[in-house]
Amino acid sequence: MNRTPQVQAPVVSDEIDLFDLFHSIWRQKKLVIGCTLFAGLVGVGYALLAPREYQVSSVLRPAAINELDALNRSEVYKLPPADALAKVGAQLDSYDARLSFFKANPALFQAFQKPGRSLEQSFEAFNRNSIKLILPDPKKADSLSSYIRLELQYPTDMDGVAILNGFVDYAIAAEREQVGADLKVIVNNRLTELKGKIDAARANYETDKESKIAKLLEGDKLKRAQLEDELSALRLQMKMQRSNRLAELNEAISIAKSMGIKNPTTPSSMADAGRNGSSQVMRTEVNNQQIPLYFLGTEALEAERTALQQRTSDDFTNSRVAEIGKELQLLEVNRQVEVMKRRGNEDIFLQDVEPLRAEVARLRGLNIDMSALKLVTIDRRAQEPLSPIKPKKVLVVALSLVAGLLLGMFIALVRHLVLTRRTVGYPALDDDRFTRRERKDDQPLG
Repeated sequence: MNRTPQVQAPVVSDEIDLFDLFHSIWRQKKLVIGCTLFAGLVGVGYALLAPREYQVSSVLRPAAINELDALNRSEVYKLPPADALAKVGAQLDSYDARLSFFKANPALFQAFQKPGRSLEQSFEAFNRNSIKLILPDPKKADSLSSYIRLELQYPTDMDGVAILNGFVDYAIAAEREQVGADLKVIVNNRLTELKGKIDAARANYETDKESKIAKLLEGDKLKRAQLEDELSALRLQMKMQRSNRLAELNEAISIAKSMGIKNPTTPSSMADAGRNGSSQVMRTEVNNQQIPLYFLGTEALEAERTALQQRTSDDFTNSRVAEIGKELQLLEVNRQVEVMKRRGNEDIFLQDVEPLRAEVARLRGLNIDMSALKLVTIDRRAQEPLSPIKPKKVLVVALSLVAGLLLGMFIALVRHLVLTRRTVGYPALDDDRFTRRERKDDQPLG
């Protein structure tokens, strides 16, 4: 009977022998060292051939208080140093300001201007990856003072120092120009407002003056009419008095003629004339009664009547007529109105405009030329860097060596596992026809 050999299944263990793994990797040390050296050479080549990038920075700090004192003392525009720094920072971070500087200096940005790109696209590449604005962390209280730092990364074929310093100067000049424009607008608006107030005061004065002149002339007209009415009434009164006097004289003349009184006499004298006797007697007559007019005699009465009939004006008989004439003469010209109309510089008579004029004079005397205004202090300007920031040669070579070492170890480990799998895949046979050949791990697979 033939005996059939029995094949025993290999026993596979799930346990991993770390010492065996390490020993296997050590036996493949040439492979690990080769991978490490190859990766190191690749890293050295990259470090030597990769394009270099440099970085420069500029630091701005608030200006001294005395630099902005003239502007703040103008009482028109308030700009503390911290606000001035914030305004310059906003200008540095402004997309429009950066684009304007980019357009104004095309020679500095030739490295970003590539065929097929528009100007805005070239600027976008520069603005997105190259320039960076850094502000102090507001949560940190250990900062001695506020600042703004502007960093620029650029390749070898660019003048980064000129770009950064130029942009900082450009932003400061632009903000200074903006402050000057704002100040000019504010001053002009203030002057316009003050001019409007002075014009309103002048119009109010003109109205008051015209009203006062009108009142004065109206008062003179009323007074003149009243005096003329009084004069007419007074003349009528004197005329009536003269007519009444003529009637009295006519009556008295008639009585005197009937009584035969030709010369002035008295009642007692007429009584003595009717008595006979040669004795001369002197009498003193005390009588509180008015003697009738006809006792004056016809001669006196007729003389008075003739004078009254020949009179052309009775004005001299009453002193009030002369007073009325005087007052009418004074009303012919109102000297106060005449002086008011002849005023040369009427602005000096305006009320409550002295402070406005003083403010106008002060605003016109302000210096709105901000070309010498120092908004910020450039604490540090960009300087030529001593070495590039990219690539970092030592770090690149070190990482390359580490990566090569890990890659070599990984390859060695994979080879060990593959060889182990193959060895386990062939069962051990008891028949003498099969012989087992040992193979080293470091020999190539055949």
